[in-house]
Amino acid sequence: MSGGPGANRAVNVTDGPLIKPLFVLSLPIVLTNLLQVAYNLADTFWVGRLGQDAVSALSFSWAIVFLIITLAAGFTVAGTVLVAQNKGAGNLDRISAVAGQTIAFVIGLSIVFSIIGYALAPWLLQLIGATRGTEVFALSVTYTRTMFLGIPFVFGFFIFQSLLQGWGDTRTPLYLMLLGVVLNVVIDPFLILGFQDNLLFEVAGLTTLQADLYSATGFAGYGVQGAAIATIASRGVGAVIAIGLLLSGRVGIHLTPRDFVPTRETVSKIFRIGAPASIEMSTQSLGVTVVTALVALAGAEAVAAFGIGTRVTSLVVLPALGLARGTETVVGQNLGAKQPDRAKRAVFASAGITAGVLVGVSVLVYLNAAAIVGIFITGAEAAAVVAAGAEYLRIVGVTYVFLGVFYVVQGAYRGSGSTRLAMIFGIVGLILLRIPPAYALLAWFDMGATGVWYGIAVANVLMVLLSGAYFLRGTWTDGVVDRGQPRRDIPADDD
Repeated sequence: MSGGPGANRAVNVTDGPLIKPLFVLSLPIVLTNLLQVAYNLADTFWVGRLGQDAVSALSFSWAIVFLIITLAAGFTVAGTVLVAQNKGAGNLDRISAVAGQTIAFVIGLSIVFSIIGYALAPWLLQLIGATRGTEVFALSVTYTRTMFLGIPFVFGFFIFQSLLQGWGDTRTPLYLMLLGVVLNVVIDPFLILGFQDNLLFEVAGLTTLQADLYSATGFAGYGVQGAAIATIASRGVGAVIAIGLLLSGRVGIHLTPRDFVPTRETVSKIFRIGAPASIEMSTQSLGVTVVTALVALAGAEAVAAFGIGTRVTSLVVLPALGLARGTETVVGQNLGAKQPDRAKRAVFASAGITAGVLVGVSVLVYLNAAAIVGIFITGAEAAAVVAAGAEYLRIVGVTYVFLGVFYVVQGAYRGSGSTRLAMIFGIVGLILLRIPPAYALLAWFDMGATGVWYGIAVANVLMVLLSGAYFLRGTWTDGVVDRGQPRRDIPADDD
């Protein structure tokens, strides 16, 4: 079951002090998420050199791609929960089968979504406000379809990260993500811009070399599609390495070919946990998709501003997302070990840390909103995009602390196996409390994009009040999936 250097990276979260292991477990997740955002920020930065149409195309495309990705990604939560609770209960003999079948299930599902997404990309983009026949629409279709072709590779890493998170090892996925980001950053500017008007050459003082290379090859990049190709290529390398590590047993979990063979009992558990988690996670992407369509009513500049603003927000809330994922593992293992009080303490600790960090970050974002947005857009229309994006950051930014605590509470629900509960609060908070008020302020009160920004901010406050009130009832700890045998000692190292 275990062996190799990766086994020693598992953090002990069921015994002894709680704050230190929570930090040790969560910090690599925060850094991994930071690197995940680096993929998107690198794409946005280099695509921004192509102008507003390209940035708007990326905004439309990611709204669709994220929606489809999260529909499949929710099932990786089942891997985290089942691995964590079985480890906490001492059922080490069950973990390999759970891990292997989760991989087989999610990869198969991602292939299905890949095919569907590729076929429906033009229709989906029109549905959220992209206008057929425009340059933005053409760029969006090309980028979206290219990304869909690579979704199975993207999920190779996601599954690896989720399984090792449940085991208690969050450092190995961090190293693998770092490799992927380095590859992406290196090839991004060349695939997007080629050897013509490439800022990288200009900054390095190599304009003569750039001219020579362009003269010899005539390669001016693939434009927006180049960003998708770079992401898929770097993710593909990471996915191959990840599966190899699991088969080798060097990361604690050791898979064999028979572990990928599905059984009715395990697949049933994966679906029972994963389906609500899939819906819950996709509500965020669906919410972004619908809001993008609303913002499109206010104009192309607003769409570009919203795309940049949401990417900045995704960066700002990384500490909360990391602690939420760490909370999943701590809650899962401690409930598996029949220690609900310790699980609750971990949630309060994560929420407190999150609140403290996001208060400070929100102040910095508020004071530097225009400068932050200006990094990601150039061209004749940049001033209007910067103004709208800065307004978004100032209005939504003051509610980041509420959004962060909401993520932590959701992580507690998922870690306990209560994914249906997390799903309900996700739908209520990210759809019902957000979309109708945003539309009303935009259309009925004629506030334009500003009304959408206020709708998002109000929803961030209300949804944490609702989910937090239910959390205090304490009944969420009843969602343990595998009680199993009395807990046996499990070797782990919190180094």
